[in-house]
Amino acid sequence: MEVILREEIEKLGRRGDVVKVTSGYARNFLLPKRLAVAATESNKKIVEQEKQAHLRREAKEIGDAQDLAKLMGAVAVTIAHKAGENDQLFGSVTAQDIATSLEKQGFNVDRRKVHLEEPIKALGDYKVSVRLHREVTIEVPVHVVKEEA
Repeated sequence: MEVILREEIEKLGRRGDVVKVTSGYARNFLLPKRLAVAATESNKKIVEQEKQAHLRREAKEIGDAQDLAKLMGAVAVTIAHKAGENDQLFGSVTAQDIATSLEKQGFNVDRRKVHLEEPIKALGDYKVSVRLHREVTIEVPVHVVKEEA
C-alpha cells in the first residue's frame, strides 16, 4: 500500500515522501496516528501544501536556533556540587542541572536537548553539547567546582 508521510519517521522516510508499506502497518499504525495518508491525487496536493508550510516554518526555526547559538556562544556554566576526597562528587551533575543553570542565565533549554554521554561524577571542566535544533548544535563549557561548606 502506498502512503504519503505527514511526519518524518525514522528508517521509513521524510515528510511528504510517498512510500510503499504493508497494508497492516498502514492501517494499524500510520493512518490511525495521522502519521501518513493514503496516496491519492487530492491527498498529494494537500500534503504538498503542508510540506511547503512546514519548510517555511522549519527555515524560521533554524534561523531562531542559529541566533540563539550565537548568543550562547559566550556562555559558560559553573555548577557547585558537594564533593569528597579525590574530587569525587556526592551524586552527579545531570542534564537537568545544566539546563537549570542555563535557565538561570536566561536561556530556556529543555533538559532533553542537553546531551551528556553519562552523568558527570568528578570535579573539572567539561564540554557538553546542546542541540538547539536538528541542524544546530553548540558546545557549552561546564565547570564543576567544589561547593563551599
